[in-house]
Amino acid sequence: MIARCLDSISNVEFQHLNLSRGQYLYLYRICENPGIIPNQLAELIKVDRTTAARAISKLEADGFVVKQSAMGNKKNKLLYPTDAGLEAWDFIRREGVHSDQVTLEGLTEKEIDIAVKLLRRMRNNIEVDWKFVKKGGRRPYMDQSE
Repeated sequence: MIARCLDSISNVEFQHLNLSRGQYLYLYRICENPGIIPNQLAELIKVDRTTAARAISKLEADGFVVKQSAMGNKKNKLLYPTDAGLEAWDFIRREGVHSDQVTLEGLTEKEIDIAVKLLRRMRNNIEVDWKFVKKGGRRPYMDQSE
């Protein structure tokens, strides 16, 4: 629910940047990791490669990112932000800082530390299933009769 609320707010507040729904996630990670390859970006955001490719193509067409061939391996395309992408990223980062402040309001440093540690553990737990399912695996409940 928290993620959905923040995503909805972001999609509204980033409209003036001409970013489509969720594109800010891709742009943010590309700016954080200049030279990232599309497969790594998809893994980082937890989407399939086709979804990432569509989002990257749109960001490229809108002038937020550029693709460059990797030295020694022309097949690998490296993603870099443009000046427009970096400018949008600055706004997106400011929104993120504000959202973090609002979300964590009233929590002590110790509570924040505990929450971060618990969320990391929860993410690590679910990433195992995410990778398994993405590779075609079926989780055990799928085989249980109702």
